[in-house]
Order: sequence, then C-alpha cells, then structure tokens
Amino acid sequence: MRPNHGDDPHALAIVRLGVDVPYEQAWSLQRWVHDKRVAGELTDTALILEHAPVYTAGKRTAPHERPADGTPVIDVDRGGRLTWHGPGQLVAYPIVAITDVVAYVCRLEDTMIQVCADFGVTARRVPGRGGVWAMGDPALGLPDRQLGAVGLRVSRGVTMHGFALNCANDPRWFNRIAPCGIPDVGVSSLSAETGRRIVVEEVIPIAEKRLAEALGKQPFDLHEEDLLRR
Repeated sequence: MRPNHGDDPHALAIVRLGVDVPYEQAWSLQRWVHDKRVAGELTDTALILEHAPVYTAGKRTAPHERPADGTPVIDVDRGGRLTWHGPGQLVAYPIVAITDVVAYVCRLEDTMIQVCADFGVTARRVPGRGGVWAMGDPALGLPDRQLGAVGLRVSRGVTMHGFALNCANDPRWFNRIAPCGIPDVGVSSLSAETGRRIVVEEVIPIAEKRLAEALGKQPFDLHEEDLLRR
C-alpha cells in the first residue's frame, strides 16, 4: 500500500521531474518541499531530474573560480563550490530529515559508488576531495576523474540539494571551470569509463534503488502533480 505523506518515517517518495528542467524551477520546488517536510506534511522525498545547462556556485566559490568569459552563473544556498548541471547528468535532490550531516554525505557518496559498480565502473572517495572518483594512473599521464559530486544545504534538520552523477554528458561543459574548485583533475562519466553510451534514463531506476537502500527507506513513486496537491 502506498504510504500517506507525513505518517511513514520509513518511506521515500520518488518524484521524477523529467529532462531539461530549468534550475530555478527545481530550486523553487525544493524549497516548497523542504517547508512541507519540516512541517511534517510530507514524508522524505527525492526529486530526480536532468537540468537544462547551467553553472551554479555554492557558498564557498571563490571569485577566481568563476568563468572568465562572463558565462552566467547562478548563486545558490548550498555548500560547495562551482559546478555544472545539464543534459546527460543525473541529478537527485533528496529532501530528507537527518541528524548527522557527515554520515548523510557518506550515504550519498555510497549511493553513487554503488551505482557506478552496477554499471561496471570502479569509483571511490579521495581524501580531501568531495564526491566520487575514477582513479588515474600517473605512469600513463591519466589524472583522477570526477564522476559525481555532492552539494548540500541543511536547514531545520532537513536537507536540500544533493548529488549529481555524470552519465552521458559532454565533458567540455567543464572546460570553463575547475569543477568543485579542484584544479588539475579530470571529469568523466559512466559512458566515457565503459566505452558505451549509458543515458540517464537507464541509470535512474538503479540510482533510486541504491539511494533508498543507503537511506534505509522504502521507495514509492509519486507524480509531480500529486506532490503539488499536498
């Protein structure tokens, strides 16, 4: 039976928002869901989507990290630094109640590591860096390559923002920036690492399953229209 909103601490509502979603639109919806979750009117909820191309700057973004060519950047209320979102990249915004931020970040990274493994890609954490990485080989001149990133805001015990996992996106979008403020590293994707095209649509059900497992929740599908009726 589908759980009712706000009365099942073990449930995770999965809301698929589709593709080419404007960043401001998803950000506004996050804030709305966050307020409802804080008030106990919604259960834990994850928004799953692909954004229209956009650069966003977290609170730790330094002036020199912004694109020098005047490319527009949206300043947002999450932690972290400058990054890109867009087609071919899976974005998940879990809006959930937590008590331990560090443990929660680890769960999101574990989610991405597990998803990568499901597609035959070895990803891991790197000390001193956020996100998950495919390891380089100095002997071959191959740098470490970022596969996914985490950026969060926690207010009144409930999270916003989340993680982004590169599936089939064009890496040239990252050429104008140092992703997450980390210079001298590469950016990769599931497609680039495996040599076959792995699109977001293929990854979504696996990512939803792994996210629910990492959070210890039971997922259920919720249409956006039904969410907005709450």
